[in-house]
Amino acid sequence: MKHSQLFIDSLFNPKKLAAYRIMPIGKVIQYVFLLITVVTVFSFGQFTTGFSEDIFNIDGIADYLDDIQWLLYPFAFVFLFIMTSLLIFARISLYALAGYVLAGAMKRRGEYRHIWRTAAFAVTWATLLSILFSFFRFSDLWATMIGIFITIGFIVIALIKYPKQPKK
Repeated sequence: MKHSQLFIDSLFNPKKLAAYRIMPIGKVIQYVFLLITVVTVFSFGQFTTGFSEDIFNIDGIADYLDDIQWLLYPFAFVFLFIMTSLLIFARISLYALAGYVLAGAMKRRGEYRHIWRTAAFAVTWATLLSILFSFFRFSDLWATMIGIFITIGFIVIALIKYPKQPKK
């Protein structure tokens, strides 16, 4: 399956996310790293355009930073990529934990690894909205709350399509 199809289904077809729970983990991780790359490139673009002398009022520091920008930018990009990876994987894992609890409450059969895959696709909207909200200087609290609501909503819709637990 192509990443573009996964992206479109992640945005517009939350019911298919349940079917993607049996997808190989390598393909899911590739998709997550594509999201991470998009966020990192966007954040790095903001870093390079917003990194000016306005931030530093001391002329000596601004001159020093102008001299070492060629060295600063590659390290900043790598650091940003690593931190973004850490944060997005942690976010997906927390959503998967919440989904695992919800699956038990909904009497649905789902292992954590399957729900993790579903959460990895469900986080697409929250990721894109965080980029969009940064353009409009939207409140971080509200942006986070909207992202959580949408992601949990997608996970719940996907969990409805998970098989029911057998009756005892």
